[in-house]
Amino acid sequence: MKKHVAVLMGGWSAEREVSLVSGRECAAALKQCGYAVSEIDVGRDIASVLAKVQPDVCFNALHGRIGEDGCMQGLLEIMGIPYTHSGVLASAIAMDKPAAKRLFAGAGITVVEGRVVERDEVLRGHPMPIPYVVKPLNEGSSVGVTIVANGGLPRFHNEGWHYGSKVLVERYIPGRELTVGVMGDRALAVTEIRPREGFYDYTAKYTDGKAEHLVPAPVPEKIYDEAKRLAVAAHQALGCRGVSRADFRYDDTEGGTGQVYILEVNTQPGMTPLSLVPEQAAHVGISFAELVDWMVEHATCDA
Repeated sequence: MKKHVAVLMGGWSAEREVSLVSGRECAAALKQCGYAVSEIDVGRDIASVLAKVQPDVCFNALHGRIGEDGCMQGLLEIMGIPYTHSGVLASAIAMDKPAAKRLFAGAGITVVEGRVVERDEVLRGHPMPIPYVVKPLNEGSSVGVTIVANGGLPRFHNEGWHYGSKVLVERYIPGRELTVGVMGDRALAVTEIRPREGFYDYTAKYTDGKAEHLVPAPVPEKIYDEAKRLAVAAHQALGCRGVSRADFRYDDTEGGTGQVYILEVNTQPGMTPLSLVPEQAAHVGISFAELVDWMVEHATCDA
């Protein structure tokens, strides 16, 4: 008898709509694999809902805060329900960009120079030479990210900002965007992402035709292998389990550093039709159904 899997999706973060797509795709694949599946659009009553549903495993398809930052993981630990992806500590640190950067640097992984500043400090004047990047401290999917160049101002100067009074500012790294999925302790592949305009923001990530994914990335073999090595090193430094995805910048510009810089690790990467990890899994011969089946069978509860 196959397990009863509750697929957690939706929620109330800024990434709700993407999570719903990920959750529905995963639920459909798990049903094909023969699992009994309950699809749950997560609300603040999730503990009582899970107590009624009584799943054997939770497939955590939530994205963003609450679902991805250790909160949902903590609840599932308390309830004693095995769940996919990383545990409480790895999830919490990965979602906190400044904390994750300190951990990566301590593990010998090259990070981008940056610092945490008050939002008002950015509006009073550039906190570092342009171009630079402004990010919320704990959002995913490039929500709220702005590249400041040519005297421009961050988005929060002219519109509502819902991501806290402090921001992370980092030097802008020219070159290429690379990403590597990790499954267990195995790097799947390296993808180069080429946005058709601008940078790889929320719209480019989730709108068909807005970005080109090149798998395998057309980079030198040495760089390809290094990106894979660093992705696994970051996965292990955080204490991740299951599937994660590490994002990098590779400065191959004329006169550039030639280095690969880690940007962040996503402990619950997207599982939509446009998502990168399923695409990389397919590249190495793992179907979407096989991927989600593996994730369920490797679900864990530390408690």
